[in-house]
Amino acid sequence: MSKQNRRREALVYHAKPTPGKIKVVPTKKYASQRDLALAYSPGVAEPCLEIAKDVNNVYKYTTKGNLVAVITNGTAVLGLGNIGPEASKPVMEGKGLLFKIFADIDVFDIEIDTEDPEEFIRTVKNIAPTFGGINLEDIKAPEAFEIERRLKDELDIPVMHDDQHGTAIISSAALLNALELAEKDISKIKLVVSGAGSAAMACIKLYEALGVLPQNVIMFDVNGVLHRGRTDLTSTQMHFATDKVYKNLAEAMVDSDVFLGLSVGDIVSPEMLQSMSANPIVFALANPTPEVNYEIALASRPDIIVATGRSDNPNQVNNVLGFPFIFRGALDVRATKINEEMKMAAVMALAQLAKEPVPEQVNIAYGETRLTFGRDYIIPKPFDPRLIAELPPAVAKAAQDSGVAKEPIEDFEKYREDLLKRLGSDNKLVRLLMNRARINPKRVVYTEADQLDVLKAAQIAYEEGIAIPILLGRREAIEKLKEEIEFDAEVLIIDPKSDEELERLEKYAQSYWTSRQRKGISLYSAQKRMRERNYFAAMMVNEGDADALISGFTQSYPMVVKPMLELIGLAPGASRVATTNVMMTERGPLFLSDTSINIDPNDRDLSRIALMTAQVVRMFGVEPVMAMISYSNFGSSTNEKANKVAQAVNYLHKNYPDLIVDGELQTDFALNSEMLQEKFPFSKLNGRKVNSLIFPNLDSANITYKLLKELNKAESIGPIMMGMRLPVHILQLGASVDEMVNMTAIAVIDAQQKEKARNEKALKINMI
Repeated sequence: MSKQNRRREALVYHAKPTPGKIKVVPTKKYASQRDLALAYSPGVAEPCLEIAKDVNNVYKYTTKGNLVAVITNGTAVLGLGNIGPEASKPVMEGKGLLFKIFADIDVFDIEIDTEDPEEFIRTVKNIAPTFGGINLEDIKAPEAFEIERRLKDELDIPVMHDDQHGTAIISSAALLNALELAEKDISKIKLVVSGAGSAAMACIKLYEALGVLPQNVIMFDVNGVLHRGRTDLTSTQMHFATDKVYKNLAEAMVDSDVFLGLSVGDIVSPEMLQSMSANPIVFALANPTPEVNYEIALASRPDIIVATGRSDNPNQVNNVLGFPFIFRGALDVRATKINEEMKMAAVMALAQLAKEPVPEQVNIAYGETRLTFGRDYIIPKPFDPRLIAELPPAVAKAAQDSGVAKEPIEDFEKYREDLLKRLGSDNKLVRLLMNRARINPKRVVYTEADQLDVLKAAQIAYEEGIAIPILLGRREAIEKLKEEIEFDAEVLIIDPKSDEELERLEKYAQSYWTSRQRKGISLYSAQKRMRERNYFAAMMVNEGDADALISGFTQSYPMVVKPMLELIGLAPGASRVATTNVMMTERGPLFLSDTSINIDPNDRDLSRIALMTAQVVRMFGVEPVMAMISYSNFGSSTNEKANKVAQAVNYLHKNYPDLIVDGELQTDFALNSEMLQEKFPFSKLNGRKVNSLIFPNLDSANITYKLLKELNKAESIGPIMMGMRLPVHILQLGASVDEMVNMTAIAVIDAQQKEKARNEKALKINMI
């Protein structure tokens, strides 16, 4: 993507459809006059009076307990510098977004127009009654240190400057695990630091608390090593000054055990790494360009352990592993501060989590067969769903043990369960999809590439590295549109009707005719059909000239399905095709089947649809929990429409006893676990959150999917074709660009899975 195009895309993202990235939404009913009278006057007086009696009641009757202020003055924004409070607002909104999606914490971003520390402190103290916690962000040093210290001392709510402590906490966990693997004693290591800003100093303070000796730390800033003879150091920096003068970073790194970089990119050479001691540990955390390239570092010596701040490298030191969960734990016990004990608890919890068996969902997201504790995995991945269940309890318990918790937790097991329920608001599935597709991108044919939206989707897929697009359509139109959207990559363009494709067309026609000549297809008919894009694209996949295809943007579903069934056919062992749609709901991903193919399936068809859906759900690293939907509950109706659902469930219970499925059930009972437990305590679904709904017919499935999509503005992935021999996926008419990108990722993952299955089958045959 060109710099200009990326700039435009970023601006559109922040501006459309609503400016900004966060908003306030009501948590109470407001439909009737009665509701409004309770929400405001006169009903609102009652909680006001209760809070006036006891100020602690503010946590009972308002959002304070789940509300964090992300506060800055815009003096040190990312790598942009002192750009002012207004210009910092997009970053603060972004931080608010991360708080919400990772830990379900609400945020108001506050931008303060002053560089005077006293005025800043006074302003924050004056607005503090609104919030349960304060996250300081992007404030320049040394003022940031004093601001945080004062606010921590003078407020009775958690305050943390994430720029300092976030990196310190995450990298400390990584350091402990790296030292264990390197078999090094933390009290004996020589540590070299490039960078002397707030983050670097916070890191070293925490490292020292873990056992690093101050005399073994050598820190550099832009002017060289911090030594006691310098007169330009702050009092805080002087703490890290050494008695010895090193002429440069290279000299200091000789025989060092650990390098920590929080400075600028490409300042560490392979020679410098080779001069370090055995089993060196290198944390090159400058972003976007690390102090040393990851691959170069690995190539420099085989015994090195490397971490960076980049998501495309193993061992990413990412602050999102820390701050959402630290504040979650602090808020949930009404901690008066975030103290050293709480930070240390977060360090230990993170370090330990990296040693535990990794959930399949995480392995799938990162394209690994099995992530295990080792040199390439010293710290958990940001997508790990266990983070919210492990870090907040550790932080909360430390707050209780250190005496700063006003509302101690008595039952930590129940607390963990409650935390896991919060994951529903964080739809990580799309990110998981993109990550997984990116690991091994495949050739995807876009049959309608001369449509602007389709070409945009292909462009995004290419630039995000999730697919290798093949553009089918009128060459002249495609090239014109490419120029219009600045899609300047060299990608394959094919016009099936052009003379230059005659040879390929004839080859495909012969193949098609050979397979269908006893089913009424003449060679002439085959040649004619190959000029149709869907037939041509299907043959490309059939013949191995492409790995997957995407179609259906401009055509009705039945028109596109027909050639796919003719040319591609069913997967081995499949007797039915179906589709499932994944809806990104507030309660988490919800799989809906069958949304596009089977009009009125019988009981055996429904059981097959359920089994295929279960396979798709597992493909995403999720254990299927399936409800077979009807207007009836467990035999309350004897009508054949309800009975076929019951028969399908009976078949699945008998033949697939380990599959978590039950019905027939009405949708509200399926989705409301309390209702289900109360009325039907015998159900296999009790105690579990349903993530898959199998509908009795096409009407009900399609209507439900479209209602969710339009009324709730739920993001959709699908319809995902199930039961096809090769990866072909058909869009809903007029699908959005985002939907097409999501479907591209699905097509790529489908191709990856089918390739893996073929390879495994071939291996078994070779072993016989």
